[in-house]
Amino acid sequence: MLQRATGTMAFIEPCLPSPAKTPPAGPNWLHEIEHDGFRILARRDATAMQVYSRNGHTFGHRFPLIVAAVIALPARSCLLDGEAIVSDASGLAVFDLLRSWRHDHAAVLCAFDLLELDGEDLRRAPIEQRKQALATLVGAPRPGIAINKHFVGDGGIVYRQACRLGCEGIVSKRLGSAYRSGRSKHWVKVKNPAAPALCYPFSQSDEMGRMICCRPV
Repeated sequence: MLQRATGTMAFIEPCLPSPAKTPPAGPNWLHEIEHDGFRILARRDATAMQVYSRNGHTFGHRFPLIVAAVIALPARSCLLDGEAIVSDASGLAVFDLLRSWRHDHAAVLCAFDLLELDGEDLRRAPIEQRKQALATLVGAPRPGIAINKHFVGDGGIVYRQACRLGCEGIVSKRLGSAYRSGRSKHWVKVKNPAAPALCYPFSQSDEMGRMICCRPV
């Protein structure tokens, strides 16, 4: 049975994107590919490690590869936000593989935010600083965890490319914004209305040059 988090490893409600019909325009946004997986927050401190669902239920036992990857990160403590995804043989993140529970051992954390590091609460820091800290923490590709790449520029181009690839859509996030629990106007999600429940977690070319999605390892 799923358990609610309590004690020193208490749950933090995640930031949720607001739905929109079109991506925000202008240079003040970054854009991420939307992957089809479970939204999770992975928290580690000096004595414990836990994985939470977006509703605060604990299920770290489901994702041993993710747990091992976060434990191995070079930090005394950390709290990461991202998606647990499972890819098929062709490299597609397929939600049905995750929902079946039969492939939990292969689930990878596709991380897109860092909320705490070594006891420092990073939620008030601008998103671009949090992402830089996340990239530094994760470093080189490692089993069980990958960075969800982001793009600064024309959201319409990123969205069209995501749709062409068959992805679920994109999430656009305002540069300079803090991380706030609950629904946020600074995070905007635009779904691909024709998308199947999958996305491409590997490199492709697009109008911007290189469209690099999350690459599980």
